[in-house]
Amino acid sequence: MKNLLLAIVLLPNAVSKGENSTIGSSINDVDVVTLTTYTPTKRETDSSPNVTASGYKIDTTNPRKHRIIAVSRDLKKKWKFNQKVRIRKAGKYNGVYTVKDVMNKRYKKRVDILIGKRDKQIKLENVQIIAIK
Repeated sequence: MKNLLLAIVLLPNAVSKGENSTIGSSINDVDVVTLTTYTPTKRETDSSPNVTASGYKIDTTNPRKHRIIAVSRDLKKKWKFNQKVRIRKAGKYNGVYTVKDVMNKRYKKRVDILIGKRDKQIKLENVQIIAIK
């Protein structure tokens, strides 16, 4: 009985590490957020839509290729510029992105994925952002 109990206690950690050892397994490495999308336009950014808040220059002819996200300012202390993160529970937007931008101060618990001007805007709830170490 003691061995069975030990196996049950260890299983959740083994499963979280088994998926990909570069993904953090601690609760502090994951945030549940709202995911939206944005385009490199003055209407959605500022007067220099081809440059992110981190100073990174965007190719406005194909912005999706950069796999950039912006984080809301309440998350900025945790998710730093140039940090690699994994987005999960976001359908076709699942994958690895780099934090290169920050959102307007009115948004909270939110990430924004950079897309092209012709791509459809979306909003998804309960998306996971996970640190890649």
